[in-house]
Amino acid sequence: MNSSKVAHNLRKRIARFSGNVSDGLCGRARCFVEEMLYGIQASESVLLSEIGRTLEEPIALIKTEERLSRNLQRPELEGVVQDNVMKMASAHIGRDTLLIIDPSDITKKYAKKMEYLATVRDGSEHELGNGYWTLHIAGTELDSNKITPLYQRLWSCEAPGFVSENEEILRGVDAVMKHVGNKGVYLYDRGGDRINLFGPLLDRYARFLVRLVGNRNLVHNKKTMLAKDIAHTCPCPFRKTIVKLEGTREVTYELRFGHRKVYLPERPEPLYLLVIHGFGAEPLMLLTTEPLRRSFKCLWRWIRAYMRRWSIEETIRYAKTCYDLENVRILNYQGLQNLMPLVLAAMFFATCVLDHDHRLRI
Repeated sequence: MNSSKVAHNLRKRIARFSGNVSDGLCGRARCFVEEMLYGIQASESVLLSEIGRTLEEPIALIKTEERLSRNLQRPELEGVVQDNVMKMASAHIGRDTLLIIDPSDITKKYAKKMEYLATVRDGSEHELGNGYWTLHIAGTELDSNKITPLYQRLWSCEAPGFVSENEEILRGVDAVMKHVGNKGVYLYDRGGDRINLFGPLLDRYARFLVRLVGNRNLVHNKKTMLAKDIAHTCPCPFRKTIVKLEGTREVTYELRFGHRKVYLPERPEPLYLLVIHGFGAEPLMLLTTEPLRRSFKCLWRWIRAYMRRWSIEETIRYAKTCYDLENVRILNYQGLQNLMPLVLAAMFFATCVLDHDHRLRI
């Protein structure tokens, strides 16, 4: 199949898909969404100049860029596109789907004129710089490589109306729960170890699995103790050898694991502490709402679930690279926020709408 035919077929598929994504927008905005989705997929870029080139309009490229930039400022765009993507994505979410919460960043080291630039920690360079924070939520099944992009948002702590990172995370959870209800289990790495998240998640009857840092007080056998002290005294009768690919080399880990029933001092709900020895000098601790029992199969399932989030993080990094997200040059904050659900829609189209053969050809 030649490239022109592939492009033609891609545009037809996106035209049908974008009709659902832009439902609720005016006619001009709907045309804009279709152009952006096609341009992002065809150019593998979020640069308006690259998107404009794929549209091949019989006018100067700068005029196309100006029109795209102008339409990207529409205040209704973010909410409508985000909501429509989640409406479609909800069909892929089952009772025990893993819902990976992944905070990230877009670093703009040399940017000066982008609106509301804030100080962020560059996850790849491990240093502070200018940029924006982002939040991604994606669904996946334990025994599947398929990923369902659900939610994606950008924010700056310097922008008017910003409250806190916790509020942004809960905003994302609420947006997902609006469409999937109490389906799925939310997975968060050690950054989720905050009482200001645990309480609201329990209030929402959300199921979760969160890695603890160890200095959180938990109640076990009616005694308040540090999580790390409970972990060190937890019997770990089960063993498992795993091989993990780290960079280009395989590393073998000999794991021992067990669990304790615990409570948060501030809450009446029973929780469970899953303790895993073997990943490092200190035990890895996972706090969950899921009932655990003295069973290898039960405990190993949730250890696998936590390890599954590692591959999701890699997928999100790949998506940022694939769509050249770090290279975004939109100066207006509203435009930056509106771009994120458009990229989310492009990711959903590529992962959930196109079948495998079409993805290979495109």
